[in-house]
Amino acid sequence: MEPKIIPKQEIIPSFDANAVAVKHIEYYPYGGTYNEDEITPALISKILKEVPKGIGIYLFLDPDGECDWLEVVSDGEWLFLGYCFQDESGRFDNWCSYNPDYADTIEQIRDADFSNKKIYTPINSGGQTPIPKIYAITNMDTGVKAVEYFIRTGKLYPGIDWAEQI
Repeated sequence: MEPKIIPKQEIIPSFDANAVAVKHIEYYPYGGTYNEDEITPALISKILKEVPKGIGIYLFLDPDGECDWLEVVSDGEWLFLGYCFQDESGRFDNWCSYNPDYADTIEQIRDADFSNKKIYTPINSGGQTPIPKIYAITNMDTGVKAVEYFIRTGKLYPGIDWAEQI
């Protein structure tokens, strides 16, 4: 089964570069936890500088850090962006950054052979689950833009492809 894809757009809507939609931040596997009043321009700048170097962080739209988050995982080569949100009915939807260069690997993911380096990146979601290359991008500059866009707007960055995680 092929994932549902939201293709990237060429035109990126403008956004308020001072706005902050994120209400709670958690670094993992260790690091700080920040509530809404602690999310400063300096912290946002720090996060954006860490993305291309390596980071594991959750950016929550919910002030309690319970739902509606973007997971950002990078090792400096690969970057995974995983968005999880709960709709009004209580159903969770999951969207991930999508790398069309690995579209032909979708069937092999179901085999869950995590040792297959042709299919999986060296980074893990939540510090545990190996991330398939199809769900990770390598353009760190674009990745930083995607993270900032989410921090500022609470929305998926339209400048990259997104796939519904299956």
